[in-house]
Amino acid sequence: MFHSFASVMDVAAPAVLDRCDVIDAIRHKAGFLPETQLSYEPEIKTLWVTIRPELKPVFTLQLLDSLVKIQNAIAALWGAPEQYHRAPVRFLAFRGTGPFFTLGGDLDFYLDCLAKNDRAALAEYARLSSAGAVMNASGLNGLVVTLSTIHAKAIGGGIDAPRSCNVMIAEEQASFVYPEIKFNHFPITAVAILSRRMGPRAAEEMLLSGEEMSAQEFLAAGGLEAVVPTGTGEAWIRKYASDSLPVHAAKTALFSAFNRRAGDLKEELEHLGQIWTDCMLRLNPSAISKLQRIAQTQDRMLARVYQRSVPTIQRLGA
Repeated sequence: MFHSFASVMDVAAPAVLDRCDVIDAIRHKAGFLPETQLSYEPEIKTLWVTIRPELKPVFTLQLLDSLVKIQNAIAALWGAPEQYHRAPVRFLAFRGTGPFFTLGGDLDFYLDCLAKNDRAALAEYARLSSAGAVMNASGLNGLVVTLSTIHAKAIGGGIDAPRSCNVMIAEEQASFVYPEIKFNHFPITAVAILSRRMGPRAAEEMLLSGEEMSAQEFLAAGGLEAVVPTGTGEAWIRKYASDSLPVHAAKTALFSAFNRRAGDLKEELEHLGQIWTDCMLRLNPSAISKLQRIAQTQDRMLARVYQRSVPTIQRLGA
């Protein structure tokens, strides 16, 4: 399958590529991509990335690594200027599944690093978080429009990855909250990402309050491009991609220009990553105990949620 894709790329004229060809090419370039699922819609030149964390709906180190590998693979395959008209991916869209979009950062990973005093692992987590956000904000260096749709509750640092996209929407039942301040912590990329969209004052208020916002409230604060009815987020993105195809070059140019106008995001996030790593390693035993209790609360909450879903699944299968 990959060989047939390579032969298509050798021809001078643009071509509509097979779904499997595009996905195979990305997987061949990126390697193993745990906790993600790829699908491609050639009619609108859109690659969907579904985030599927395996144990908890959190941004694990493995998930962050997979997302960066996908971004880098697309840029490496089709990012050269002479490849623009052949590139099969014009839109890179992110979505989630399940009762939560994300519970945020991987607390179990943090606790393990703290127990081992593993600065290198924490720094790598921060680096991957920052790298993914930089690529999203730049549209893979001007190659694509990046989009995300939020279908459920999004918590903490897990908001930053989708908000770093050029376009972020939410279904009306979604909600957003940064609770980190309540346990002496802060999300790695939120200050930079939120400030670019909401302005520094609104971002500061959201991060310092730790209060939950509805999708409409987050929209009013400048955090979203649109709020859509339940179950229509993906359809909204499909329509956006279809409508934007004729003006794709102009849109990517504008997003790139505004991204540059906002300042050097990479440099800012590298600095924030260092601050975050230092902050984590400065947590005292009381704060670490609070993190442990929060992680345990997550486990109990997820157990209740998934237990309630089992009878529904059984009825559907009857």
